[in-house]
Amino acid sequence: MSFLDLSKKEVHVKIVYYGPGRGGKTTNLIHIHEAMTDSVRGQMVSIDTKQDRTLFFDFLPLSLGKIFGFDIRIQLFTVPGQVMYNATRKLVLKGVDGVAFVADSQRTQREKNIESLENLSANIQEMGLDIKELPLVLQYNKCDLAEAGIPLLTPEEMNQDMNPDLSLPWFVGSAVTGEGVFEALREISKSTVKTVTRKLMPSLASRSPR
Repeated sequence: MSFLDLSKKEVHVKIVYYGPGRGGKTTNLIHIHEAMTDSVRGQMVSIDTKQDRTLFFDFLPLSLGKIFGFDIRIQLFTVPGQVMYNATRKLVLKGVDGVAFVADSQRTQREKNIESLENLSANIQEMGLDIKELPLVLQYNKCDLAEAGIPLLTPEEMNQDMNPDLSLPWFVGSAVTGEGVFEALREISKSTVKTVTRKLMPSLASRSPR
């Protein structure tokens, strides 16, 4: 859950990149971090396991402005994609405000995408939350592999599996080339901040600098 840092006059908002193993979550965060300037981004922190890792860094998205005089600091996390690390996924999800789900467009990964989204829903429900009320954006990753002749799912097929009513924003992208990466980040940042603002409005209004 978002929280207020009164000493720095900041609202901290937590966004988690979720998805199947090796789907592109880590590459997304690395691309985003490297594209930002030192003046707005925090240090990248990596927690490694045997086959996967969790990344974290935060940044000040100047384009989002302020909320009642408070700056907005976005915290970005990844979760390990391997099934054996579900306990770590739950730990990282604790206090989440929004989720960017990174699906693997390779046709061979179709079932893993579905399983990972179902796992996200189950973990969110276990936390006492409803995934339908959580800001969620879908990124259909690895579109660049089409050039290598690798069979890919079409966006229509991926929406059929994970977004049948098209209620969720979705983006075709490549974390390697950067296509769609910042588009997905902007969308989940805006929708998450909007939701957080609505929840914190009474507290923020009372503490707004005069």
